[in-house]
Order: sequence, then structure tokens, then C-alpha cells
Amino acid sequence: MKSIANSMTHLSKSLLIAILSASMVLITGCTTTPRAKPAGVTDRSSGSVASEPAPPGYYRVKKGDTLARIALDHGQGPRDVAQWNKAENPNFNPNVIEVGDLILIKPPVTKAAKPVDKKPASTDKVDTPAPAEASKPEVVAEPGIRLSWPAKGKVTGEFNETNKGIDIAGKVGEPVLAAADGKVVYAGNSLRGYGNLVIVKHDNTYLTAYAHNSKLLVKEGDSVRKGQRIAEMGDTDTNSPKLHFELRVNGKPVNPTPYLQ
Repeated sequence: MKSIANSMTHLSKSLLIAILSASMVLITGCTTTPRAKPAGVTDRSSGSVASEPAPPGYYRVKKGDTLARIALDHGQGPRDVAQWNKAENPNFNPNVIEVGDLILIKPPVTKAAKPVDKKPASTDKVDTPAPAEASKPEVVAEPGIRLSWPAKGKVTGEFNETNKGIDIAGKVGEPVLAAADGKVVYAGNSLRGYGNLVIVKHDNTYLTAYAHNSKLLVKEGDSVRKGQRIAEMGDTDTNSPKLHFELRVNGKPVNPTPYLQ
């Protein structure tokens, strides 16, 4: 009987060891199973829409763009661009543009009125109203616009690929003058790197930009004359008092020096 009891005890111990071993295998199996990868995060700015080319007359928004920057780079006034897009899309918000959005950068084409069928001329004499005066088209500048110097001082920065204009050194408060007749299409400080900025549109082709001012003396919509004081020189968004002056031809920056007299 003692031997039978010893055999039963040995069997119980063996069974217990087997159960514990099986449990360890299961635990090890659970701990060594590779974890599933987390779900990928979709980058909306790099989608297929953002890479599609924009149709003629439109610009597709890229990372870092602002409406003011888009307008300047295409030779337009920010307010005009906002109005064109608002007319096309009543829900357009100029302060909220997203990567991939299409921005209208040219005046919308107005649809031609349908021709009216003419009635047979009457033999009765009637007073014919005088024709309405046709609206005057916006003036297009002559090639080679002539600009006056926008400030007095030494040119400390020449035009190149990175400096899209010229820099004229001076003192804070010195006058900044309009280089030609035109209309102020921007006066503010929302363009990074320009500080207090004035943009004057001279016609359908040319506009000039005046950056880093300490004080702006004009507002959007103002008409200015050549030589008129439009701002005071400053050092906003730069490390020394100066005027950064740009000339844009159809939105493209060009060297203003040959145009200055």
C-alpha cells in the first residue's frame, strides 16, 4: 500500500509539472506574438489633389501660403483676389485657405449677354436715346515703366534670386515715396519677412512693394501719385532700418534698378 501511495504522489507531481509547463508555453507564446502596427495617419497636405496642376487662371495652395503672398506673386491685390473668389464661391473665407485649394488669381470672365432679336424698324420717327458711355478699361502700362526712387540712401542689397528687390539703407522715420502713380492694393503686415508693407498696383502689368516700414501713411484703396509719401522707413522684420523695394511684372519679381530714374 505504501508503494501505491508513493506512486500516486509521484504521478500527481508529474501531472502538476506538466500542467505548469503547458501554462508557461502558453504565456511565452502570448508574450512573443508581434504587435500589430498602429493605423497610419493621413497627411491631407500630400494627397493626390494637392499635387494636381491648377487649371488656367487658378493657383493651387501649397504649404505656407497666405492669400496676400499668392496675390503678390501673381501681380494682384489681395482684396481683389478675395473678392473674385467670394463671387465665385460665397463660402470662400480668405483667412482660411488649405493646402490643395484652388484660388482664382485672375478676374473672372463675365459671360456675354445673349443677342436680342431685333424688331423690324418702325416707320414712325421716335427719339433714340443717346448710347450709354462705355466703361473705361483699366489702363495698361507702356513697356518699360519709369519709376522714381522710393527713398534716399545707399543701396545695400542688390537684386538676386533670394533678394527679390533692392535694399536702400536709411533712418527710421525717413520718407518712403510712391515710385509711380497707382492704387494701394495692400497695406499691412501679414506677409512674413516684409514687416509693415505697402503694395501699389500701377496697372495690369506692374506693381511695386515697399517693405519694413515703421509707419504706413496710406490704406488699401487709396490712389497715390508719383513721389507721394506713403510710409516712413523702419526696421520691422529686419535687423536695421531700410526700405526693401520690389518691382513685379505680371507677378514676377524683376530688377527695379533699370526702371529707376
